[in-house]
Amino acid sequence: MSKNRDLSEIRNIGIMAHIDAGKTTTTERILFYTGIIHRMGEVHDGNAVMDWMTQEKERGITITSAVTTCFWKKKQINIIDTPGHVDFTAEVERSLRILDGAIGVFCAVGGVEPQSETVWHQADRYKVPRIAFINKMDRSGADFEHVIDMIHDRLTKNALAVQLPIGREDNFEGIIDLISMRAFYFEQETMGLKYHTKQIPDELLETAENMRNQLLEHISEYDDNLMEKYLEEKEITELEIISAIRTGVIKHQFIPVLCGSSLRNKGVQLLLDAINDYLPSPLDVPPAVGTEVDSEKEILVHADPSNPFSALAFKVQIDKYVGKLIYIRVYSGSIKRGDSIVNQSTGKKERVSRVLQVHSNKKKDIFDLEAGDIAAIVGPKNIKTGDTLTTGELNLLLAPITFPDSVISIAIEPKTKADKDNLDISLKKLEEEDPTFRVSQHKDTGQTLISGMGELHLEIIIDRLKREFNVHANVGTPQVAYRESIINKVITNGEFIREMNGKGHYAIVKLKLSPLELDELKPGEKNRFINSIDPEVIPKEFWKAIQSSSLNACLDGPLMSNPIERVRIELIGGEFNEVDSNETAFSIASSIAVNNGLRKAKAVIMEPIMLVSIISPEDFVGEIIGDINAKRGRIEHIRNVNQKQEITAHIPMSELFGYSTRLRSISQGRADYTTEYLKHEKTPANIQEKILKKVRGF
Repeated sequence: MSKNRDLSEIRNIGIMAHIDAGKTTTTERILFYTGIIHRMGEVHDGNAVMDWMTQEKERGITITSAVTTCFWKKKQINIIDTPGHVDFTAEVERSLRILDGAIGVFCAVGGVEPQSETVWHQADRYKVPRIAFINKMDRSGADFEHVIDMIHDRLTKNALAVQLPIGREDNFEGIIDLISMRAFYFEQETMGLKYHTKQIPDELLETAENMRNQLLEHISEYDDNLMEKYLEEKEITELEIISAIRTGVIKHQFIPVLCGSSLRNKGVQLLLDAINDYLPSPLDVPPAVGTEVDSEKEILVHADPSNPFSALAFKVQIDKYVGKLIYIRVYSGSIKRGDSIVNQSTGKKERVSRVLQVHSNKKKDIFDLEAGDIAAIVGPKNIKTGDTLTTGELNLLLAPITFPDSVISIAIEPKTKADKDNLDISLKKLEEEDPTFRVSQHKDTGQTLISGMGELHLEIIIDRLKREFNVHANVGTPQVAYRESIINKVITNGEFIREMNGKGHYAIVKLKLSPLELDELKPGEKNRFINSIDPEVIPKEFWKAIQSSSLNACLDGPLMSNPIERVRIELIGGEFNEVDSNETAFSIASSIAVNNGLRKAKAVIMEPIMLVSIISPEDFVGEIIGDINAKRGRIEHIRNVNQKQEITAHIPMSELFGYSTRLRSISQGRADYTTEYLKHEKTPANIQEKILKKVRGF
């Protein structure tokens, strides 16, 4: 990376959408037009550059987020192509956490599909400025205006077209730019590399002028000078319009809508112009916010290469040739190979042996990184996703990345004794890579359980174990990943008074346990610990041990050994001995107190609830709704979508095994559905009884 470059020339963007909306195809065209690749691959042929995993090529879907860098009209564009399937939503989550802008890709036929809504709301949460690209205008049933109406209805009222299609479906010929009021036609002989501008067709001129007036009226709110010119009907330049749109986008008040067909090589070069013109540079977004280690003091991190180094590790990947790759977003300062860095999350110091610029699965050694860069480092062994990295000058923690709970588990065991060690090592590596993949041991049976976001997620994991790690394993049937909670308030005591190896241990802890509602917790928070005692009751040096042990005790619930969630643990009393009290004694006493309290507070099972979206012809809606009710589901919405009905419902995960077969049967194969994890809810008493009987073998 070049030193002292202009940060205003950088764009860190992501491409996000529902599965099969054309994200990877769009990225492939971007790489072709920017000269990074010289032959375009296709997702359906399994040779797209950004879908490099074997599993991606075979299935024609994106599984892992892929990073690349390209240049367009002197702007450096760092791109992350994200998955569209809900099982891999963590890849979207971690990408949006570190991006400055995003492109929402929508299918011109399907419009705003369920996963489109999910990723859009993820971007809302991280306040990521966006532009919208309505793709597949050449497809049968393409309807530009209808998709914009869906965006207004489901996502935001602040989206307006800055382009119009010339024709649609088989007659999609080109694009009208409402800013320059020119028509663009792309040469298919050159794969869209060359294009021509012409006058707007007469039959579309009036529509284009009306749409342009609507656009000018809206964006004049972001520029007083433009507002004055618009009201006085003075001539407004293209640069003034672009500047106003850019201001609206960066303030999260405007979404420019573009159109095209990536597969047919129409409109992607205009999309690249829009990335440069409208999406922010690292200087345009607010400074990153961190907190001082061991305090709540807020620290603002400004994008400046001359400031002390800080970065966030947003992805870990195990590469069989390179080793452990750590993808980082640099927020301030600079770093070069050979430098030492401090993992602020653990306090450990490690050395950076290599700095790599990544293009999908290819790597290029570079010397250094600066503020605004997204790249990978090699060398550190103990860095995890979400860790904050500095060179030691800054004592801060950047806001972590929160990931959804796993909802499904299966038992796995090695086929032979020789496979056992290899299986354990391989699972640990996969767990490092994927924050939504978890490995645990069943307390009673000793079985190894792997948990993930869905059946496809675990299917990919098992396939990778076999192909990448050469591990052969027996796999059980999928099971729901339950959680536990409590419904009563209790006061509980734990004491550890004992002599061990000639040394005394003395600790008494008094805790109050009470249930919490989901909306009382912060994002990513499972339980909450409150300290309500003075140092005279228990000295401060033991407080951290009490808190850590109390929260760790919640990993093993009393009913099914599932993690306990939504519990408030308050330290309200205790005793210590100046001679025999120590951290070990207070850790054990705290664990005993929590375990006693969880049993007394009446534990309950919580089951994962899925948000299910079903698209069906109207003829089958009645039977589908009846089936949802039979599955303990709750209907949320029923609305018209392209002459079909979309049914949105909340359904327990346990009721959805085999649902694809059931839905095909009901709808004669004409309905389709998607699911995503919503939350865990307390299980009804009769269902809990059935679950416990099954677990206990009755």
